[in-house]
Amino acid sequence: MRLARIALGDAGSTDAPRTAVVEGEQLLVLPAGAPTIDDLVRLGLAAALAAVEELLPTAETVALADAVLLAPLARFNRDILCTGWNYTDHFYESLGKRAGQGPDEMPEHPTFFTKGPGVVIGPTDPIAFDAALSAKWDYEAEVALVIGTGGRSLRAETAARHVFGYFVANDVSQRDLQRQHGGQWLKGKSVDGTMPIGPWITTADEVDLDALHLSLTVNGELRQNSSATAMAFPVPVLLEELSRGMTLEAGDVLLTGTPSGIGSAREPAVFLADGDEIVTRVDGLGELRNRVTATDLTSPA
Repeated sequence: MRLARIALGDAGSTDAPRTAVVEGEQLLVLPAGAPTIDDLVRLGLAAALAAVEELLPTAETVALADAVLLAPLARFNRDILCTGWNYTDHFYESLGKRAGQGPDEMPEHPTFFTKGPGVVIGPTDPIAFDAALSAKWDYEAEVALVIGTGGRSLRAETAARHVFGYFVANDVSQRDLQRQHGGQWLKGKSVDGTMPIGPWITTADEVDLDALHLSLTVNGELRQNSSATAMAFPVPVLLEELSRGMTLEAGDVLLTGTPSGIGSAREPAVFLADGDEIVTRVDGLGELRNRVTATDLTSPA
């Protein structure tokens, strides 16, 4: 099942967002007051699917083109959990280009970091861009997941059962900020309004991780192109390692890493600019289509 959070009419509508099931080019919009996707996630997958099925007879059919797709998740337990260097080709393409930060050999265990939830925007929203804040804006196509059943010290063999669903993310990063603050990545990954997610949540029962293929274009030029099978640490291993001694809760979001092709690793390096259009696609999960847009991020708000 594909679950979308939508606005009917224009994006500035004052009506509360609605939950919808995506079927081809149509939306089955659940009645006002139906559980949000955040609510459904916290029910766990089986109970959520049952709750939606019960409401479908009262759903309104609306053309997908007549609604605005919003970020499918809006309520976060904590910072967004992320994985670095999870594609071997990406790790080595950046070797010698990380300002002396990071190891020279592929790590034996996954690298985790977090980014603040204020980064999240919708699948067609503008990506905030402020050249006064950073001169090195980069893109990262990623498969993301949301936990539906919490747990600690999960085992790889069963860890995937804890996933509610999957979606697309673009982990837009500011490489100079990433290097300036002690070698940790929080600051260079947490600029407001810079990470589109969506376009909906595809529930885990309908996702074949081995069939997922990531791509990203900037102004029509293909920059990233990889199968998710190229992950150095597959999703079950990530969940086992991350949850060891650390409880994952329903609603937690995990990004699973980006493949090669990032702008900062190119020769010469190429960074995002105001007006660039980025299309981030994962076959089977959908696409994000966002424009980099000049925004004042450095004045007090």
